[in-house]
Amino acid sequence: MPGYIIVGMQWGDEGKGKTVDFLTKKADVVARYQGGNNAGHTVVVNDQETVLHLIPCGILHPDAQCIIGNGTVIDPAVLIQELDDLAKADCEVKGRLHISEAAHIIMPYHKALDGAQEEARGENKIGTTNRGIGPCYADKADRFGIRFGDMIEPETFKQKVKEVLDFKNTILTKAFGKEALDYDAIIEDYSRYADRLREYAADTTLMLHKAQQADQNIVYEGAQGAMLDIDHGTFPYVTSSTTMSGGVFSGAGIAPNSIDGVIGIMKAYCTRVGEGPFVTELHCETGEALRAAGHEFGATTGRPRRCGWLDMVQIRRAVNICGITSFVLTKGDVLGIFDTIKICTAYEINGEVTDEFPTRLAHIESAKPIYDEFPGWESDISDCSSWEELPENAQKYIETIERLSGVPVSIVSVGPGREQTIARNNPFGN
Repeated sequence: MPGYIIVGMQWGDEGKGKTVDFLTKKADVVARYQGGNNAGHTVVVNDQETVLHLIPCGILHPDAQCIIGNGTVIDPAVLIQELDDLAKADCEVKGRLHISEAAHIIMPYHKALDGAQEEARGENKIGTTNRGIGPCYADKADRFGIRFGDMIEPETFKQKVKEVLDFKNTILTKAFGKEALDYDAIIEDYSRYADRLREYAADTTLMLHKAQQADQNIVYEGAQGAMLDIDHGTFPYVTSSTTMSGGVFSGAGIAPNSIDGVIGIMKAYCTRVGEGPFVTELHCETGEALRAAGHEFGATTGRPRRCGWLDMVQIRRAVNICGITSFVLTKGDVLGIFDTIKICTAYEINGEVTDEFPTRLAHIESAKPIYDEFPGWESDISDCSSWEELPENAQKYIETIERLSGVPVSIVSVGPGREQTIARNNPFGN
């Protein structure tokens, strides 16, 4: 029962969507296990770009079964828009998309509270996407949450909304001075959503167990990146779910012994969206050049991403907390514009040098990067189709990453297209 977890190694936007799409060629099932529509996974097939926020990227393969697991939080309006967009692209999802009845639903008061809380933080804002993700996860922990299985049961849904809305309106109006939300309008909208989505409801944990018993190939698709993990990321500048590989066990309902490996996706450089420390960030022309060459703008928000050199101190922490067994290196083609490339190999913190990623926010914020420099390859590698075709300096750069991390780079992406992928070793077989 081959099962592989896909997890981002940095702060998200590493190219997980393309990787999942590539691996799904050999997979039977793709399961999304955490996050919400604050994530954006971009896949390019035959020069046609598809951006997905909730539906697993494997949906673009017509034989793949796709699951939205219980660890995700779902905005039904966004999900319906994705379904409509896929229908326009002649991508059939009926009979192939399955939504966990235990997944929690984002409600209008979650979005209202998200925006109000971020506004109240002022200069200390976190940089959320204001899509209600954090408040929805908070309600889940506080036992106020409404699940997908509740939404598709009309009387149950009405009762649950009635129980919680007065409380949420009190917070919105008294604490934040915002307008109260209307009960009838919510019921009307969400009843319509339920009618559209009811056919996709499933016990997805049972489905995954049966797929394992049938010895099917399964890809577990994560969102964001390891350094946005609620426990192990750069708290509080993190997302509200478990983004590291361990999140799959609760977020999909599977056991640790059902996993064959954990594939870490990392860019050949580093980016971050929103607030929070970023040791290798470049506030110069080089950073601007990375952003322009890499088209570094958020698939979900459109916000320009902060850019910097690859940080192997941070990568090693992600390797340790996620149990990475192999890497997919993305956007190596972007670095072809530079004659010199840098990799951060250690930090200087309060006058002391360390190669370990600190846990205290103040130490991360004050850390100064220590770099090793490497000659660039100054060429376009987007047409390379094998390891041997890559320039020698590109090969040396990748081999340095392997040496510094102790993890092999199994797949190299040299462009956004599905075909622009060099598979040195495909986990599902070459």
